[in-house]
Amino acid sequence: MQIARLFEIVYLLLDKKSTTAKELAEHFEVSTRTILRDIEALTTAGIPIYTSRGKGGGISILEHFVLNKTLISEEEQNQILFGLKSMAAVNTIDTADTLTRLQLLFKKSRTDWIEIDFSNWGSPASEKEKFARIKQAVISQKILEFDYLNSYGQRTYRQVEPLRVVFKGHSWYLQAFCRQKQDYRIYKISRIRNLKICDISFDRNLPDNLGFDVDRLNPEHTVTLKLRFAPEIAFRVYDMYDDSGIEAHEDGSITATATYPYDDWVISHILSFGSAVEVIEPDDLRQEVADRARRIAEKYQNHSPVV
Repeated sequence: MQIARLFEIVYLLLDKKSTTAKELAEHFEVSTRTILRDIEALTTAGIPIYTSRGKGGGISILEHFVLNKTLISEEEQNQILFGLKSMAAVNTIDTADTLTRLQLLFKKSRTDWIEIDFSNWGSPASEKEKFARIKQAVISQKILEFDYLNSYGQRTYRQVEPLRVVFKGHSWYLQAFCRQKQDYRIYKISRIRNLKICDISFDRNLPDNLGFDVDRLNPEHTVTLKLRFAPEIAFRVYDMYDDSGIEAHEDGSITATATYPYDDWVISHILSFGSAVEVIEPDDLRQEVADRARRIAEKYQNHSPVV
């Protein structure tokens, strides 16, 4: 959501006249290096922002500067509004004032065409509340306690320092420092139970090198899939897999290779393609999918539904 952050920076400077990279970094929950890159991008785009060193120095915007909305297309205006709405929903930023200003600038009477809802279909209201609690804990830097279910349904207690929320592979995750493991961990939010915010503060910055990849998600159990898809399902393959792992064949079929955490989601993902997919590798997963498909078929063969 960089474009939304850039406009938020401009309006903060218009309002405060001067600030520092550290203050902006704390406001947006990003690194100082990221803010400096944003400032460079704004100056390159022609926004008259300048920096000064020494006591009383900082980042400022040229006095009497006026943002010209005619420089921004209708599509870009909607993207900015959408970005700010999204940032308000998933990050720690209060964008209400900026949204109001942009609505007036862009002459948009409403932005309620954007609704950010984290919960799955059919989820109770408590599931949406879970995100609000996690967001509150990240903002206030408070310890979270919860029970966590692994991919086998085993429940363990966790006490963590919540750092950020990440959306990856159709699921939401909490990235945190686990006090039991004394290491950074990633938790699937849908598997978190009995969430509680503790009245215990912590002070820990998110490391710049803390990535979000499949090895960190489940370092002990990942699987590299090689799948062959029928031509009629090609549109889904190109939606869900990276081009570097896709190989098209003369008969129209497609082979895709990707690495995932090896849990029940992988089986469900493969079965969602029905008969239009075949597992080429690995052999044990190929057998597991075949067994699962056979058990599904048996439920519908020569069986009267229970009334």
